[in-house]
Amino acid sequence: MDIAGERGLCDLLRERVRINGEATFCIFESLSGEVQSFSYAEFDLMASKVAGGFLELGIKHGDPVIVQLPNSVEFLLSWFGLAAIGAVMVPIHTGQTLREIEYVARKSRAVAAVTRLELVSVFQSAVAEQIAPQRIVVVGEEGGKHTRFESVRSALPHSTEGSVKSDDLLQIVFTSGTTAEPKGVLLTHANAIRSGEQIARSLYLTPDDRALTSLPLFHVNAQSSTLLAALSVGASCVFLEQYSASRFIDQLVAHKATVTSLVATLVRTLLLQPAKPSDCVHGVTRVFYAINVTDSERDEFERRFGMRLLNGYGLSEAYTAVTIAPMFGEGRWPSVGRPLVDREIMIADEHGKPVATGVIGEIAVRGVPGREIFAGYLDDENATVAALRGDWLFTGDSGFLDNDGYMFFVDRKKDMIKRSGENVSAAEVERTLLEHPEVLEAAVIGVPDSIRDEAILAFVVLGKNSSSTPDSLIDHCRNHLSSFKVPSAIVIRDDLPKTSIGKIEKKVLRQDPVAVGSQP
Repeated sequence: MDIAGERGLCDLLRERVRINGEATFCIFESLSGEVQSFSYAEFDLMASKVAGGFLELGIKHGDPVIVQLPNSVEFLLSWFGLAAIGAVMVPIHTGQTLREIEYVARKSRAVAAVTRLELVSVFQSAVAEQIAPQRIVVVGEEGGKHTRFESVRSALPHSTEGSVKSDDLLQIVFTSGTTAEPKGVLLTHANAIRSGEQIARSLYLTPDDRALTSLPLFHVNAQSSTLLAALSVGASCVFLEQYSASRFIDQLVAHKATVTSLVATLVRTLLLQPAKPSDCVHGVTRVFYAINVTDSERDEFERRFGMRLLNGYGLSEAYTAVTIAPMFGEGRWPSVGRPLVDREIMIADEHGKPVATGVIGEIAVRGVPGREIFAGYLDDENATVAALRGDWLFTGDSGFLDNDGYMFFVDRKKDMIKRSGENVSAAEVERTLLEHPEVLEAAVIGVPDSIRDEAILAFVVLGKNSSSTPDSLIDHCRNHLSSFKVPSAIVIRDDLPKTSIGKIEKKVLRQDPVAVGSQP
């Protein structure tokens, strides 16, 4: 039996209520600055009412339900309300396009959804043939033919204690992979409980801590490093609806935060703000950090803001963190630290065998599927078999270990582009470009960007007599992709470099003067 036991996510919440139900659980600050605060007991009661409301809509154990919301109490209530009845949350980005929503809805076989009033028109068009209007729950003043979230929230409390087990599916997270279509990562209640416990122990959290994030709850980073970690020890968690570089430090102070989570884009945009004597006057003692900045950026950030970046590595399939710099030890930057509590990693060769210290290989994480690592990919046996070999999760990422067990990350999955903390599949962008009637060939790569980690650069070959321009092709992408997936620049070429068997050689494109010398 591991640390999750047979508990579900809501069992953990009820434990915290029994221990100290009056303690502050969650705080939300909206874009307009409105702040809402709820104790553990208050939130537990609201979540049980939302569970009852979902049951009244006919949602049952195992049913997938899309949640398309920004950081808000409605997001968290939806998640815990679904978890209480054993339904499965399918969180999606608030900026997804009609086609992207259609794909997720179809792939997940969602039976219901929760979204905002301003998003509902696109959402309704995407799921009209699959989800009945009354099963689209809308957060806003008017639901129309849809169900208002307030009516769900006002249902009679429903007690489901003991009906959900730790191995039950908790959520399906769609992550951009190296293939053309996103894959659905299957995560259980046990995965969530273990994730929070591991990070809480690694950061030495106590009930007196306040963990604040502006990262979105539809991503696993905010879920693990803020929500689940705080829940594990009875601490408080603070969620900002949207990140603002000019306000972030003041928000840390206002909410008395002691812990936060950052990625490279946030670090860089904070450094661009005018320096103030009060930049280091806050209570933050721990910063869980991912995606490296330069040495000089790291040094300037830590000096100016008085925060040590605890560099780490993780992925959705491991839900979430795998390594982190020691809280009370050497960071060895740019190392991404050492394995978390109960984590075991291996650097493997092409045959899946351990390599020698200092040798670059594939990062693998040991664990039981559905407990320490994900349960598999939704309806994708080939991808699951490729990733899960024995009791090892092979990540596709490369790195190496030093003599003391510190891991150094070398490269991410093939053709994965990291843009402002978002994963972008090059294949998905290429597919979108190839759908344009005048595009014959397309290749997409990531190039360095001083603010957004990487920019997206596309090379295309057009058909004869084409009138398309880079700007018109970018407009085409905007119509079919989320904004963070749209190429920053498009280069039109007569041909693209290819191997002897006709595959486009991206390694040659990465050495192209346009790719090397520009930051679109």
